[in-house]
Amino acid sequence: MKEFELKYGCNPNQKPAKIFMHDGSDLPIEILSGRPGYINFLDAFNAWQLVKELKEILGLPAVTSFKHVSPTSAAVGIPLSDKLKRACFVDDIEGLDDSPLACAYARARGTDRMCSFGDWVALSDVCDVTTATMIKREVSDGIIAPGYEPEALEILRSKRKGNYNIVQIDPDFVPDPIEHKQVFGITFEQGRNNFRIDADLLKNIVTANKDLPESAVRDLIVSLITLKYTQSNSVCFAVDGQAIGVGAGQQSRVHCTRLAGSKADTWFLRQSEQVLNLPFLPTLGRPERDNVIDGYINQNEEDVCADGNWQKYFTEQPAPFTKEAQAAYLATIDGVALGSDAFFPFSDNIERARKSGVKYIAEPGGSIRDDFVIRCADDYGMVMAFTGMRLFHH
Repeated sequence: MKEFELKYGCNPNQKPAKIFMHDGSDLPIEILSGRPGYINFLDAFNAWQLVKELKEILGLPAVTSFKHVSPTSAAVGIPLSDKLKRACFVDDIEGLDDSPLACAYARARGTDRMCSFGDWVALSDVCDVTTATMIKREVSDGIIAPGYEPEALEILRSKRKGNYNIVQIDPDFVPDPIEHKQVFGITFEQGRNNFRIDADLLKNIVTANKDLPESAVRDLIVSLITLKYTQSNSVCFAVDGQAIGVGAGQQSRVHCTRLAGSKADTWFLRQSEQVLNLPFLPTLGRPERDNVIDGYINQNEEDVCADGNWQKYFTEQPAPFTKEAQAAYLATIDGVALGSDAFFPFSDNIERARKSGVKYIAEPGGSIRDDFVIRCADDYGMVMAFTGMRLFHH
């Protein structure tokens, strides 16, 4: 296939639209179902790069959930605890522990379920039946993978009345080292970001505490590779082999940290017994549960515990999750990793990170206030590595 005509570009008024190879060669993809759009392909190709790199560096199957050209999460295939299975709504999946790819999907899709609503999924490995079974029941726009087991493909093809977008990509495809894009009719050219993110990047530890365990190295790598494909400015919290809070596209770095930290807090609080034991009505759908849980934790648009409201969601009125109770629960969290795509200009980022249990940090360094940032990290006994490499992505 030399080119693929799209229904429209970013918006319905932007026509014509298509994808093709600049050198006239065949596209490295095959569309097995559906008709992906412009934004679908932006998500797909960025997401594929992310999981491909995670798999290459960490040697584990990797999955990411993308929305609007940034990941909601990314994860590698580490088994889930029983509590985490419940929090991710996958405790009913048979054979989950036998499929590392399915474990990676459960983590990536289960991290920020509100933001993953209508996502694009990327798998590093051939899609198996267990993973396809989980994807089928979620609201999702499409998937990209290097292949599909026959039964898994049939499961996915039955999704959305046969119109689910399924893309297969050549895992051996190597893109041109020079990239081009146009803005306002003007062509930009740059070298592709082939920078390798691995354990060697974390050797320049600038804090007094230099104890960086292998699990933290893994989590920092997950964080940094996730940031490599996240719209900047961006900060990513990670733990247990998965990104648990991504703060993307903010003009101020501390706003990135606050956003990512808030998402990480929600992820942790969802695993508390108070949330896991919410008495949902059996008729409540999965997306509705996601919205209610977010409202219950963050106490935002609607008080879901109030008289006249709780009856729409629960079999009995739950006790509110007070800010004091939440703070006490979060105070027990430790060992979280944090990556930043550029240096921290002020120590307020460290202060906010600590509130979400951050122990390990990787950032480029290079600020005129590095000494203040290091001193703040030392005050909390954190381990911080300067990578020397910025990871902006636009």
